[in-house]
Order: sequence, then structure tokens, then C-alpha cells
Amino acid sequence: MKQNDVNQSRRRFLVGATSVVGAVGAVGAAVPFVASWNPSAKAKAAGAPVKVDISKLQPGQQMTVEWRGKPVWLVRRTPEMMASLKADVDNLADPGSERPEQPAYAQNNMRSIQEGEVIVLVGICTHLGCSPQYLPEVLPGEATGGFYCPCHGSKFDLAGRVFKGVPAPKNLQVPPHMYIDDTSLIVGVDEESA
Repeated sequence: MKQNDVNQSRRRFLVGATSVVGAVGAVGAAVPFVASWNPSAKAKAAGAPVKVDISKLQPGQQMTVEWRGKPVWLVRRTPEMMASLKADVDNLADPGSERPEQPAYAQNNMRSIQEGEVIVLVGICTHLGCSPQYLPEVLPGEATGGFYCPCHGSKFDLAGRVFKGVPAPKNLQVPPHMYIDDTSLIVGVDEESA
């Protein structure tokens, strides 16, 4: 073998090895760069929809999930709870949820999609932002159960509708949501915005 042939093969090897190392380095630098285009966990938590499995939610039970940094309550109401929603209509400030901040599917007696047994509510009092307690049996001074805010005494029925004469000015918020199937739903997206 001649000296020139040895130098040529060495040169080809070094060029090939340098190219491979350079390509690996370029991919190594590109992966974090491309990954930075994805929203951060904080950004996802700020508004990303939340999928909820309600298959294990028993009648009368409440479940809490977090959406946009707020507690969202899901309550599977019993037939008795749903029947009680018709009893106190005269004592409610906005029984039909006619204020415009509510989604159209919350403007019924049950304040739920197709007047279903599961209610989805943001668990923050509309007065000053405290978190009401779930009292399914009896509210203080009332004949039915619901949600009671211990901070200033606001009361809401089992559909999140505010009673008259309490500090809270409006019903508990119904967040946008939709059912995926019979056992799960998504909080943060509804049929109108999907």
C-alpha cells in the first residue's frame, strides 16, 4: 500500500466519523429545541381540558378535580336529590340559570347536560371566592341539602343555584364540559367549542 492510499483511507474515515459525531450533536441540540415548542406543564394546567372517569362515582358522592387552578366538583345525585330540586324553586334567586355567564346546557332545573344526574360545578363561592362545603343531607336553615359557604353563609342547592337573601350574588359556575361516553367526561371543552 502506498502512503497516498493510507492517507486517503484515513481521511475518509475521519470525515465519516466527524460527520456522524456532528449529526448526533445536531440531533441532540434539536430535540430540546423542538421540545420547547410544546406547552409547559404550567401552561397546560392553566387551561388544558381535564378528562375525568366518573365510573366509580357512586350516587350521593362528590369528586373534585382541578381545572385552571380551580376545584371542579362532580356530584352524582340520587333520585331523591334530583326530586328535591323542584321543591325550593321559590327560595332561589336564579332558578332557571338565566344569567348569561352560564352555558346553554345549564339553563334547566338540574343545571346539567340533558338534565342528568351528574352535576359539574366550579367549587368557588360567587361571593368572595371561598370554597363551600358539600352538605348532601340538609343545609343550615333549609329542608334540603346542597352547598354551604362557611365564610359568609351563602347557600346553594344541589344544582348549585343560589338561595335568596344570602351574600352570593349568583349561582355556582358550571364550567364547559362534555361527555365522551357513559363513564367519562372532559372539563374545559364542550360541544359548542369543540
